[in-house]
Amino acid sequence: MHLRSLLISFSVLAAATPILSPRSDTNTYNITTDQILSIAPNSSTCANPPAVGECATAEQAAPAISASFSTYSVDSRAEQAALVALMAFETLDFRYNRNHFPGVAGQGTRNMQSPTYNDKYAASIPALSEQYASATGNVTAILDLLVADDSYDFGSAAWFLTTQCSDSVRAELQQGSESGWEGYITSCVGTTVTDERKDYWLKAVDVLGVGSE
Repeated sequence: MHLRSLLISFSVLAAATPILSPRSDTNTYNITTDQILSIAPNSSTCANPPAVGECATAEQAAPAISASFSTYSVDSRAEQAALVALMAFETLDFRYNRNHFPGVAGQGTRNMQSPTYNDKYAASIPALSEQYASATGNVTAILDLLVADDSYDFGSAAWFLTTQCSDSVRAELQQGSESGWEGYITSCVGTTVTDERKDYWLKAVDVLGVGSE
């Protein structure tokens, strides 16, 4: 075959063959430090923390949150946005992991779970079975177990969503709509929607690209 014929054949083949671009979502569970900073800008530093030993930076939070999504199979960006927003709001950009206002004993972790749910959460973690048995009945000791390890501290929001929220609430939340998010906050988390809480959610939705998946 002549060179010209070869070149024409290769050109036709190239035009007919789609060019495959690498997927941008190579890890559906991954949340980056920059994304956390965009949602919770005050998490850039833990200098002069308001509560010693509780503050976490975005650099610390991102891998722990990503791991929690993987552990509990939270692969919906809409659900991920709701969880990150919830944690950022409840902890004032990850500055706290214990309830200080008004100061409920045993309430904490990064989504500020009640002592009742912290007890259920701790009981569900096989690696804590022996320590949990020793701490049973002591809400402060149980919280101590959970916040001592970033994977448990940051894992509580994903655990709560996947074990305590109904399938119908999750299905609506996965749609990425405001009504679905409000249903999650009121029907599952059991609190009220406020402008400040909504602002965190709107930022998270934008940063994580909810609706553009």
